[in-house]
Amino acid sequence: MKDYFSLSFNNLKRRKTRSWLTMIGIFIGIAAVVALISLGQGLQTAIEKQFEDFGSDRIIIQEKGLQGPPGSGTSQSTKLTSEDIEIIKGVRGVESAAGMLLKTARIEHNDEIKFNFIVGIPLASDEKEALDFFNVESGRDLKEDDDKKAVVGISYAEGKVFDKKLDLGNRIIIEGESFEIVGIMERIGNPYDDASVVIPKETMGEIYNIEDEESQIYVKVKDVNEIDRVKEDIERELRKERGEEEGRETFEVTTAEQFLEAFMNIFGVVQAVLVGIAAISLLVGGIGIANTMYTSVLERTKEIGTMKAVGAKNSDILILFLIESGMLGLIGGVIGIIIGIGLSKTAEYIAMTQLGTNLLQASVDPILIGGALAFSFLIGAISGVFPAMQASKLKPVDALRYE
Repeated sequence: MKDYFSLSFNNLKRRKTRSWLTMIGIFIGIAAVVALISLGQGLQTAIEKQFEDFGSDRIIIQEKGLQGPPGSGTSQSTKLTSEDIEIIKGVRGVESAAGMLLKTARIEHNDEIKFNFIVGIPLASDEKEALDFFNVESGRDLKEDDDKKAVVGISYAEGKVFDKKLDLGNRIIIEGESFEIVGIMERIGNPYDDASVVIPKETMGEIYNIEDEESQIYVKVKDVNEIDRVKEDIERELRKERGEEEGRETFEVTTAEQFLEAFMNIFGVVQAVLVGIAAISLLVGGIGIANTMYTSVLERTKEIGTMKAVGAKNSDILILFLIESGMLGLIGGVIGIIIGIGLSKTAEYIAMTQLGTNLLQASVDPILIGGALAFSFLIGAISGVFPAMQASKLKPVDALRYE
């Protein structure tokens, strides 16, 4: 076996340029697969962590079939109101419920103008418990007697929204009203949330002339094991209160788990398509290996004849060529893995430094590395089966006569 590998390695070494060209398809395909899967696994882990931080005991209610952000519906009859919150609070198993407002606002600082999300939250402690979707990194959260105060996303403190980095005590203009920054949020992970601004809901209602409207209602349940039952009860009570039939509701009730499942389903399809495209490169690489091995059989016909004349069996020739084609695949796989890891880490670095998100993280799993190596070796070996069989069936006399 040592001789088989030694002969195979020397044969590949003799044909350096051809060997490298043959491996291109393999390492491009493996690099694409490794990069895509590692980034996919990292993104999945990051998303799951965000949902864990948000809480699996949360239920979200919003208008049904919105084409824009929550609260952008045009029909007054479909909007969520404070009456809906009171109905929800009366459902068995609900610990707390609170509504929030969400709009896109004109935000100014030092003559710079940006348009970002602005979130209005209630200031009563029992209602804020149901929301709890951000943590304050520096400064403080909003409190009950706050009026023109704001908590801003970390992108403002990093200078990614305005040219100047904002700090506690700085002021920003929201829809013509001046607000003092009293807190800076921890990094959430996506650029939209990290560039949002949180202000008191009552103040936001005054700015937009909103009397009784909720963009979303957040519910915290007492027992996470009963969340599906609580969800069904909320749907039933809201239908009854609004006079709507089942299946024709103007609202939708969703658990955090459902949001996560929907995202993972969509992401799984996208990832499968991308990996499928990368697999085409592997197929091309396999064809390249088969072509190179057929050429190698023709070039080494006399060598094969000599080996058979001195006692080499058909199985010896078959194994030799299979190992050689397998090594082409394996070496291509090693190079592809190195390139793939490099690409995924580069994408992670760019996402962190340029986009300000930590959702795109490369997760390099040892199982992924081992699987990629085994797969690349198998691709190479399978591609060399027919050329190897052709070589092993050559008759010594005919091979030695070959010109």
